[in-house]
This record gives sequence, C-alpha cells and structure tokens, in this order.
Amino acid sequence: MKKLIKRYFKSVKREKMKITVLRPITPLTILILLLLNFVAWCQETKTNMPKSSSYTIAHVPVSGNVEIYAIDTEGRPTIKKTNGKGGYLAWSPDGKRFAFYSKYDDRMTWSIHTMNIDGTNRKRLTHAKNKWDSAPDWSPDGKKIVFAREYKDAVGVWQYEIWIMNADGSEQKQIKPLSGGAPYFMPDGRIVYHAKYKDKKSEICIADINGNNIITLTNNESEDQHPDISPDGKQITFMSNRDGNNEVYVMNIDGSHQKRLTNNDNDDWYPSWSPDGSKILFASYNDYKKDRHIYMIHKDGSSLQKIIPNSWYAVFKR
Repeated sequence: MKKLIKRYFKSVKREKMKITVLRPITPLTILILLLLNFVAWCQETKTNMPKSSSYTIAHVPVSGNVEIYAIDTEGRPTIKKTNGKGGYLAWSPDGKRFAFYSKYDDRMTWSIHTMNIDGTNRKRLTHAKNKWDSAPDWSPDGKKIVFAREYKDAVGVWQYEIWIMNADGSEQKQIKPLSGGAPYFMPDGRIVYHAKYKDKKSEICIADINGNNIITLTNNESEDQHPDISPDGKQITFMSNRDGNNEVYVMNIDGSHQKRLTNNDNDDWYPSWSPDGSKILFASYNDYKKDRHIYMIHKDGSSLQKIIPNSWYAVFKR
C-alpha cells in the first residue's frame, strides 16, 4: 500500500524551503487505492470477528432418557442419546459423570444416583423409603454430593431437609441447622439453597457446609427457589413467583440488584448459568405434560431463544 502511494507522491527540494508536489492521480489509481483499502478492511474484520460461543448441555426430554446437546463454535448442534433415565441432573466437576434422582415404589420413593455421561455405571446412592431425595450437586473437588430430602413426618407435617454424603454414597448425614431444598455448592465451599419456613414461603439463603452462618438474601411473601451461582461467584439466578407465576431472576451475591429476566404467562423453572456467566438456561412450561421447552437468555434479559423443544430440565456443563 505504502509503495503504491509513494509512486504518486514526489517531494522536491527548492532553495531555502521544501515544497511537496503532488502528481496528478488518475481515476484508475483512485479505484486501485479504494480496492486495496476495502481488501485490508475485510481481512481485519474477518480476523476480529467474534466466533459463536460453544457449549454443552445435559437435558431430559419427554422420553426420560438423558441427552447431551452440544453446540460448536460454528453454531452446529450434535446430540448424544443415552439409555440412562434420570431427572434434576448435575455434572461432576470433571465432566465425566452425572448425579440425578430417580423414583421407586410407585413414585413414592425418590433416590439419588450417579452414572457416567454415556449412561453406564449407574449406581443408586440413597435408599430412604417413602422419602423424596432430589436436587443433587457436587462439591467443587468432586468428593461430596449435597441433596434435598422431603417427607411427611409421623403427624403428617412435611419436613424439608438438606443432606450431604461422599460421592460414593457413604457417610450420609443431615445438615441439621438447615431446612429447605435445592442446595448448590458455591466456589468457596459454602452452599446456596432455598430455605423453607413455617408459613411455607421460601427465601434464597447462603450457609456454611455445616449449616452455620446463615445469610438470607431475599425477603418477601413469595416462593423464591432453585438458586444457581454464577461461575465467578458474584451473582445468583433463581426462580420466583413474586410477580404472579414463576419467572427467572438474577441478583448479586449479597442479595442486591434483584432483576426479573423473563416475563410471560408460562412457568419458568430451574435456571442454570453458562460456563462464561453470560447466559442462563431454563425450562418453560405452558402445560407441564404437553408443552415443555428449554430456553436460553442473556443475563441482562435480552436475546431470549428456544433451543431444545419438548424437554423439561437442562443444565450447562461448566
């Protein structure tokens, strides 16, 4: 480019001063210069053009068999089906296994399981009869699994407990100070969960793994449930019916700046953060049995899109 320009510009020296003399530029020269500039702009734009983000999702379609849905950087999807049935999936930190729940005894007993992501090596970890164990999550090091347990006690009152165990199912114990569900490990080893109160409302809380130092982040008369912590540990997404039906919300880790992301007549459930913390995945139900789909939305509430039809639960691989 520089050589071409130098051909048409000539500097001459005159006595006691410098004068730049411009040679006439023909229309053909102008066209060549414009074309060269256009080519350089195209090359730079192509180099700096951001690629589509890739991601992997595990979800449960209406068939009940777990599927893995992956998008590459060109936006092309691939689907891997497994023969493993389960619900409320949680990826292990190494991405090789799932924790999930499955139902027994005519759906009256719910138990926590693990299996490989291809559906093999399925192992039942909990066996408490007539109790509902659900919402498992792995500790950051993959050594522990925390989960929720619900059941009616001897006088018919519902109990909402949070339990922890080793990843192989050993050393199961209740975190007795906590009453609630949907526990989720934070990057610092604490858990975020929804606390259940006597008036049956739920609030999003944070607690140490032994149940101490409980911090309540929400405070209203609605049901705030199923929290998920962002990868950087700075924000929490959750679902709430404070505005009528269940919608997806996001807030800072200290409970400030609570913002509603979805606004529709459907019930929006089970939000899950993308690995880069820019998007949130959730399930949306118009009719629980017939009309259930997976959507994705940016954390500022923009760019809502349906990505998986006829599915009731999905979670990003971190």
